[in-house]
Amino acid sequence: MTIAAVRTHRLSAPLHTPFVTALRRATTVDTLVVELIDDDGRSGFGEAPQIWQVTGASVAGAEACVREVIAPALAGRDADDLVARCGEVQRAVAGNESAKAAVDAALHDLAARRLGVPLVRLLGGTALRVPTDVTLAAGDAVELAAAARQRRAEGFGVLKLKVGTDAGGDLERVRAVRAAVGPDVRLRLDANQGWTPREAVRIIRGIADAGLDVELVEQPVSRWDLDGLAWVSDRVELPVLADESVFGVRDLVEVIRRRAADMVNVKLAKCGGLHAARTLLELAAAHGVGTVVGSMMETQVGIGAAASLVAAYGTTAVSDLDAAWWLAWSPVRGGIRYDGATVLLPDSPGLGITSVSEVKMQTRG
Repeated sequence: MTIAAVRTHRLSAPLHTPFVTALRRATTVDTLVVELIDDDGRSGFGEAPQIWQVTGASVAGAEACVREVIAPALAGRDADDLVARCGEVQRAVAGNESAKAAVDAALHDLAARRLGVPLVRLLGGTALRVPTDVTLAAGDAVELAAAARQRRAEGFGVLKLKVGTDAGGDLERVRAVRAAVGPDVRLRLDANQGWTPREAVRIIRGIADAGLDVELVEQPVSRWDLDGLAWVSDRVELPVLADESVFGVRDLVEVIRRRAADMVNVKLAKCGGLHAARTLLELAAAHGVGTVVGSMMETQVGIGAAASLVAAYGTTAVSDLDAAWWLAWSPVRGGIRYDGATVLLPDSPGLGITSVSEVKMQTRG
């Protein structure tokens, strides 16, 4: 059965709460959904989120890559030859990991639909429930404490604090959140590259000395500063998680070689899709590096693919799959749902997406 058509859908949907990090402030999810259609009219979906400050990918750029380069390479090809098709996607163009991830996920979704099984079963798993943390957007200590109390009341037991916007006040922010939620909630920090190595060591040691019981610290320094990341990891007791420093296999190999981090955050839009993400998880496991699977700000399409990966392969810590929870409304029908701190995978073929909204992303002059 061959791939008969490739469609792209530009989507924009509002967030119910602004998402603020050391890198950016977002009020919408702007994304490209890719749809692959086979000869029988079945559709498989994947997503390329627009995250300028992390991947550098735009909706327009991902769409051009899919339409002009990847789609011609897949036209008329056998959709059931999944490994070969994913390899062709990776070789079709340099970079453009978000576009590749969208097509890779759509190929996997289509293959699962053709077999009549959920995507998690295609990947080798059976679980339909996956726990997630939830992010507390960057803010002052009072704002973070209030948000933490609300998230705890909503059933979340793992909170990720966005820090790194103001190194001088970050210790007080963590102290305020811990006081707000008590000892039973796990806290993790994400500096999004916002600290210098010296700031990172000072703050992390201060957190440990204060007994604030933080689980891990994510990407404390610039993604390019692997020497600095290793310097921090060597001087603190808390586990350090590499995110922006690791896009693909070569990046992870270098992190492992330098002992630069204790853990890695694997994201489909960074590495190029499910095929590459499985390699990263297996490589990390082989070298005793901890894992989580994360997400950009994306919809139920991208989160469904990432959650299916976690359900099949597992991670050493609770993964970061709350992105679609931030949406005020969903621009797609079907797919994953949230039950408190649990992502519910549909027990239906593929990702369970039935249609894409007609609400389009507006063109900006």
